Amino acid sequence: MIDPSLLGRASHFDFGKNWSSYARLVTDAHVEEAVRALRHLSGDDLRNRSFLDIGCGSGLHALAALRLGAREVLGVDLDADSVATAQEVLRTRAPGAPWRIENVSVFDLPGRCPGLFDVVYSWGVLHHTGDMYGALRAASTLVAPQGRFIFALYRRTRLCWLWKREKRWYATATPAAQARARAIYVWLFRSALALAKRRTLGQHKDQYTQRRGMDFTHDVHDWLGGWPYESITPAQTEQFMNQLGFSRVRAVTRDRVELGLLGSGCDEYVYARR
Repeated sequence: MIDPSLLGRASHFDFGKNWSSYARLVTDAHVEEAVRALRHLSGDDLRNRSFLDIGCGSGLHALAALRLGAREVLGVDLDADSVATAQEVLRTRAPGAPWRIENVSVFDLPGRCPGLFDVVYSWGVLHHTGDMYGALRAASTLVAPQGRFIFALYRRTRLCWLWKREKRWYATATPAAQARARAIYVWLFRSALALAKRRTLGQHKDQYTQRRGMDFTHDVHDWLGGWPYESITPAQTEQFMNQLGFSRVRAVTRDRVELGLLGSGCDEYVYARR
């Protein structure tokens, strides 16, 4: 049952303010890693392809698409702070390039976009819309024939019910309460690393940046506050995308349902319109 109150900006966590803070840390190395990650998912470059980034956040992946040769890039986000941040990043790092950033909800896109796109991209966004399946459906209508739909969604864990409650609380908690929650989470995370004897928290942060082009501290805030929140299994994703007329090209998933004591990661998908 969809709660209509979750579809609007007012009920959502302030993702945009977090992205604005993160954007001040972006270096050339972050951009290069974003380019590498996007190339890995897309399978090749994006030369002469149109690219739609739904939930563009900091604008980093819209920039990566331009670096990979996209002929036009449209980035959209529900959060006005994200829109302003993405515009500033692209004005600074891609002046004169063929891009636009607009303040639009994914649910309004089918009636607002002037056409279809060769690549529709949405990494870690559609599960925060308040209607994940509706968001997938709306985004899929914008994929051109034989185009690609690239997205990432939270994988289902046994403790998703707990994280849903935590996120709803965190999204409206005071800054002081949020800071305490982050401190507790990082302490638990550090303890888990120590028990596993794999690496220190510092090493994890370095590898995290190198692997994703992101920042661990900002992503902890994003994870704890990511409301609305939904998750999905790879099998459920496959079934739904087949119903929408798409075939899987590739996926990076974990099929086993995990406990999710420290949260859930994202499964990554690439589907082609049949």
